[in-house]
Amino acid sequence: MKVVTVRTKPAYQIKIGANLLEFLPRDITNIVEFGKIALITDTRVEKLLGETLLEILRKARLYAELFSFPEGEGSKNVQTVVDLARRMIRASYDRKDLILALGGGVVGDIAGFLASIYLRGIPFIQVPTTLLAQVDSSIGGKTGVDLPEGKNLLGTFYQPRAVYIDTEVLKTLPQHEIKNGLAEVIKYGCILNRPLFNFLLKRSSSIYQLRSQDFEYMIYHSCLTKAQVVKKDEKEAGLRRVLNFGHTYGHALETISGYTISHGLAVAVGMAIEAKLSELLKINSEPVYEPLVELLSNLGLPYRVNQLGLQFSREELINLMFKDKKVWKGKLTIVLLKKIGEYLFYEDPPQDMLMEALDGCF
Repeated sequence: MKVVTVRTKPAYQIKIGANLLEFLPRDITNIVEFGKIALITDTRVEKLLGETLLEILRKARLYAELFSFPEGEGSKNVQTVVDLARRMIRASYDRKDLILALGGGVVGDIAGFLASIYLRGIPFIQVPTTLLAQVDSSIGGKTGVDLPEGKNLLGTFYQPRAVYIDTEVLKTLPQHEIKNGLAEVIKYGCILNRPLFNFLLKRSSSIYQLRSQDFEYMIYHSCLTKAQVVKKDEKEAGLRRVLNFGHTYGHALETISGYTISHGLAVAVGMAIEAKLSELLKINSEPVYEPLVELLSNLGLPYRVNQLGLQFSREELINLMFKDKKVWKGKLTIVLLKKIGEYLFYEDPPQDMLMEALDGCF
């Protein structure tokens, strides 16, 4: 088992290894004092792992109940949070109880948001079951729900007490879910971890064989990279915005699709566009677009907008980018690349360049 410590206040650990679901019950009692466990998941994960984990918890003589909601991004809204809260109130959950989030990013965001506001805050633990959640959304304490106007526009910063990443659950995922998570792993390689980028390039032909040692390496180094950023900037006052590479265009693409395309695929295309923009603005010291496109292509990830099958106007997409939470004081700040593994914050890029980069990746 590998361990990454996230040095927020309070600090917590990310534990990475095989068969951690069996390890979890005896470990969490050493981390947090609690009475009952509200095991929150979606209807898909409920069938795959929810009942199994519930039984593991009960065998360890921990009182737990399962609360599920319909799977998918469409459930990531305020009403789902209210419905779960009311069900927990009716089941007499109080401030000394614990929320355990079992699932992908949607589950983690909803459960974390609920934990942060339920009775003004109760502890929660993340058990991410998708690669995307394991390397990104379960780490760092961002929670939130979507509005029709955009993703994650309501939310809080609320750190979990622990994160348990069981690498064995990845073997239950279809390939498109692995691709969804690989986009975020690539992001870490692009902005701060060139050895990780090179590892992916070297292993790209065999990644989908799901070798345990490859995924343990990718997950550990992704978590380590994000933990280092979160330590320095827990609430996105500055540095943490580096984690938005690929997300400025990516979130707009997700929104314009009505959330019918996956987050990772949108971010993959967003990274390609933002790498292209880096070169158009001449802030790069070496090529960044071609190496990134090579890696995306090798892994079967999209790098052009038309690969997503969306119909929209350029103006509509650019307008959405300016409604994103990454706009500060009316100015868009975008993460660009000086080279693979080295980033730059660029404030207020010209709209004609934003259009040209989009056109170059259409």
